Amino acid sequence: MKIAVLDDYQNVALDRADWSGLNAEVTVFTDHIPDVDELARALAGFEVVVAMRERTRFGADVLARLPDLRLLVTTGPRNAAIDVAAATRQGVVVCGTGYYPEPTVELTWALILAAARNLPTEERAVRDGGWQHTVGTELRGKTLGLLGLGNLGSRVARIGQAFGMDTIAWSENLTPGRAAEHGVRAVTKDELFAAADVLSVHLVLSSRTRGLVGGAELAAMKPSSILVNTSRGPIVDQDALLDALRRETIRCAALDVYDTEPLPADHPLRALPNTVLTPHIGYVTSELYEVFYRDAVEDIAAFRAGHPVRVID
Repeated sequence: MKIAVLDDYQNVALDRADWSGLNAEVTVFTDHIPDVDELARALAGFEVVVAMRERTRFGADVLARLPDLRLLVTTGPRNAAIDVAAATRQGVVVCGTGYYPEPTVELTWALILAAARNLPTEERAVRDGGWQHTVGTELRGKTLGLLGLGNLGSRVARIGQAFGMDTIAWSENLTPGRAAEHGVRAVTKDELFAAADVLSVHLVLSSRTRGLVGGAELAAMKPSSILVNTSRGPIVDQDALLDALRRETIRCAALDVYDTEPLPADHPLRALPNTVLTPHIGYVTSELYEVFYRDAVEDIAAFRAGHPVRVID
């Protein structure tokens, strides 16, 4: 059996699980392969592919060019970049792994605090010999707006409450009762954007949420507000966000996710000073990687034994 492990940027997959019991040939790809032709050539002959989250797209066009593929494992319980229906038609089994939200919640707060206290600017200044160039803002008494109050948003809310923030939320199906269970006040969409000092995005990317945060929503925010996105890049309209940042109609965008990943080297976001940018590391911790790769090995072993586990259909 030949196994390909994709997008292992830090080259840690083989250290986070015991692959030896599979008695298979395991090839690790540490560089992203965005080109479909190159990807098809690289994966020719592999029966199993382990994909890291949504870093590589497996649409019907890609799958059709991988006739030897029998098992596609994604880290995490779902993967919007995989056409599961197309895989099933081709006889490819798709399996997931375990996951837990705490690493992304922690990074969300790292981004909020970095933006509120201008940490990137001050850190660079100290290294360059400078001292105290900016004035930060406190979170106590401010309003934390949550675009989505699910598994992640509700946890982010609890930490905001510990900081002494007023927590409000909106999503299409959020009810006042559900929000109250988390000590959060449900508001309208318009109220959310107008009132939030920090607006944090915690929605799943879908046809309903793509571009949900657009020019009108950004224009409704306070000039002193911070937008945080650790969910998916396309939920926020990229052109509208760039315009708001350039015109400084919001104070800062703290982002871990982007329309195109890895973020191109010449992307205009990289040149804007009122941003805090991280390379989609919300889930990138040693502990969660161990869950991902341990379960991936288990998925492969179970498939090989004829009893697939954690099948996504």
